[in-house]
Amino acid sequence: MVENESEATETLCGCQKRFMIVGLGNPGPKYSITRHNIGFEVIEAISREFVLSLKMQPANARVGSGRILGKEVVMVQPMAYMNLSGNPVYQLAQSFGLSCEDILIVHDDMDLAFGRIKIKEKGGSGGHKGIQSLMDAFGGGNFARLRMGIGRPEAGMNAVDHVLSSFNPEEKSMLGHIISRARDAAVTVLCNGAKEGMNRFNRSIITNSSQTTDGGK
Repeated sequence: MVENESEATETLCGCQKRFMIVGLGNPGPKYSITRHNIGFEVIEAISREFVLSLKMQPANARVGSGRILGKEVVMVQPMAYMNLSGNPVYQLAQSFGLSCEDILIVHDDMDLAFGRIKIKEKGGSGGHKGIQSLMDAFGGGNFARLRMGIGRPEAGMNAVDHVLSSFNPEEKSMLGHIISRARDAAVTVLCNGAKEGMNRFNRSIITNSSQTTDGGK
């Protein structure tokens, strides 16, 4: 069960409509601990917390389904590379009878400082190739996003090298708390909608002391 201090336990779900939470990343051990795969890490954390088993499916994705606080949910890790994520997610959405409005995408974001998470109801790709692939597959961007800050590249490092790099020791010391916070944010969106998630989580930031503070806009 969710730990007592988790914000996700503050409310229970009343509705029964199925919802899909998708974490973006790249398949294979080469990418498993990189910034680009932080979406995968959030899916793993939610699945562990609520004992949902992720298994490979023909749609080229690892999928787990069950209930979280009374809400029917499908957890997804696309096993296509990041820029090809759209097709497996679209296939799964079709098979479960889901629309964009029933989906939350968890992904890395260089435009947010490390330690910040931000929920959006819909929008463009912002240059993120995984999000662009999803928009191409669904014909638009009317799906909610949980953006995970990974910060900008250091001077002299290009964007590709940055997103495919590992977290530094200081960041690793904060990562567990950030993933737990994102887990709670995803469950809040699942149970109460994106607006409630935005109100609770969009202004907070995890500091290097693993404390959650008001990070401003």
